[in-house]
Amino acid sequence: MITLKEFARRRKQLMRMMGKGSIAIIPTSAECIRNRDVEFPFRADSDFYYLTGFREPDAVAVLAPGRKHGEYLLFCRESEPAMETWTGRRAGTQGAVDTFCADDAFPVSDIGEILPGLLESCDRVYYTMGAHPDFDKRVIDWVSQIRQGARAGLRTPDRFISIEHLLHDMRLYKSRSEVRVMRTAARVACRGHLRAMQACRPEMTEYEIEAELLHEFRRAGMVPAYPSIVGSGENGCILHYTENRDRMRDGDLLLIDAGAEYDCYASDVTRTFPVNGRFSLAQKALYEVVLAAQAAAIKQVRPGNHWNAPHVASVKVLTRGLVKLGILKGKPAALIKKEAYRRFYMHRTGHWLGMDVHDVGDYKVGGEWRELEPGMVLTVEPGIYIAPGSRGVAKKWWGIGIRIEDDVLVTKDEPDVLSKAAPKTVADIEAVMAAGRPAA
Repeated sequence: MITLKEFARRRKQLMRMMGKGSIAIIPTSAECIRNRDVEFPFRADSDFYYLTGFREPDAVAVLAPGRKHGEYLLFCRESEPAMETWTGRRAGTQGAVDTFCADDAFPVSDIGEILPGLLESCDRVYYTMGAHPDFDKRVIDWVSQIRQGARAGLRTPDRFISIEHLLHDMRLYKSRSEVRVMRTAARVACRGHLRAMQACRPEMTEYEIEAELLHEFRRAGMVPAYPSIVGSGENGCILHYTENRDRMRDGDLLLIDAGAEYDCYASDVTRTFPVNGRFSLAQKALYEVVLAAQAAAIKQVRPGNHWNAPHVASVKVLTRGLVKLGILKGKPAALIKKEAYRRFYMHRTGHWLGMDVHDVGDYKVGGEWRELEPGMVLTVEPGIYIAPGSRGVAKKWWGIGIRIEDDVLVTKDEPDVLSKAAPKTVADIEAVMAAGRPAA
């Protein structure tokens, strides 16, 4: 778990970059209605949680570097025993100070009276417009009020800066504590994938396998980091297939893209394996191409290499493999130049990973691909997807969708694969599946 000291360190680092005469306003997510009076499970806004560790809705963090009466303010719901009987415990303003280390805390219902006064003394306002539209309007109204009093000598903020420019670069570099949390999330995700392999049998439904994943996640006190993709047969050719409702047929492959979230940090792991436990010759041939492409890409996850290096490496291996199997025709270099591979490999080889599955951080800096540095975490996930009825492709390849994805930490030396515990060689997968069902 991330400690309160680390949250405090993050706030101090951000305020140093902001400088005096500035203020940052960071609201959390709102509760979202699922149907009628039932809400979806609440999950705090990632930027807000990164700075506070506070998990409740209806809260706003305010950072004011150099403020004499406290630099970190938290607006939150008041303790209310009658409501807590229905909806659960609240920290309240006292808990915000005592437990979450706020310098001062106020009822969120009073923010309209307090925050405009804080804005008056600032030149720069760090706030990201567009993420919380309802709150955007309130911020604009408060600033308008202040500007109306400018003739009376009130100081008016003259610069609005998106806090993302500072905060998202901070989030890109993972601390030791963050790496430990992400390693734990990856380990549990791997257990889920292993359990799915052991449980899988022809004629089961995709949602039964999804239940095996959820079993491992919840027993570890975690939740899915995103809706699990459990696609058998031609469903594996749909990149974001989440219906998970079809019956799995003997002879088909099953593609599972599923990760666990721990302390608001995500894992993101994909494995593809045969429903009946044995790869056919065609399935094995394509699978080995994707596995080789992933190995080549992971080798490129090193300091000094640019972000696009793993993708370039995987495209080379995939294209050569598709030519060798007769799925693409021509010289690999020419096919790569005209992106012929995109018919069967239409996404990139990875993305940043952290508090969000597709985590924050620029991929280019100054128009050039960003260099990889120690502490960054990314996914490496090449794939091949041959949709049914693909013209010019032998029928034996139709309906085969394969993706292999791991979570990789950039270190000073060798890449550190956080999700290496999930089997991915043909031999290991077949051995695991032959071992039988997991214990209840």
